[in-house]
Amino acid sequence: MAAGRPELVLASASPRRIELLAQVGITPDHIDPADIDETPLKGETPPRLAERLATSKARVVAERRADAVVIAADTVVAVGRRFLEKAADEAEATRFLKLLSGRNHRVFTGVAVWRDGIISSRVNETRVTFKPLSDHEIAAYVATGDWRGKAGGYGIQGPAAAFIQRIVGSHPSVMGLPVYEAVQLLHGVGWRS
Repeated sequence: MAAGRPELVLASASPRRIELLAQVGITPDHIDPADIDETPLKGETPPRLAERLATSKARVVAERRADAVVIAADTVVAVGRRFLEKAADEAEATRFLKLLSGRNHRVFTGVAVWRDGIISSRVNETRVTFKPLSDHEIAAYVATGDWRGKAGGYGIQGPAAAFIQRIVGSHPSVMGLPVYEAVQLLHGVGWRS
């Protein structure tokens, strides 16, 4: 920890978020995952859900670490107004991939920073286009297990990268953290690495 700055706590155990922060020279002092109910509220839009989950995670961890700066994020995959959460099992991962096959979808990643009782947040929207997928490609991907714990049932940084024809927006955001927005929020609360 640099002299004179508060500790930085990442409210996530995601190795991808840790890696993305490290790419820009940020190493959290602590990793403290937040366990919250991620069920969408009635009528909630995908970007609003991503922002609410990120701010909720930041608040939960801030209650345990009031003297720190807390950063949290959450990713929501949407096809139209339909949410694709983390697939519960292979059958659901298969259904998600069949739905995404040959279509555009949107990935919303909310990021929130808490400091001294104030939360600032932003949401990044990235559009992703999947190529048409064969049943064999879907089955082979699901068999890798790479879909586990990932919104929409896929991870852009793994074998599913071969399915992506186009991305309009932020690649890191699809991985789980909009790095530009995260750094801007940290700087906005006066935190520097």
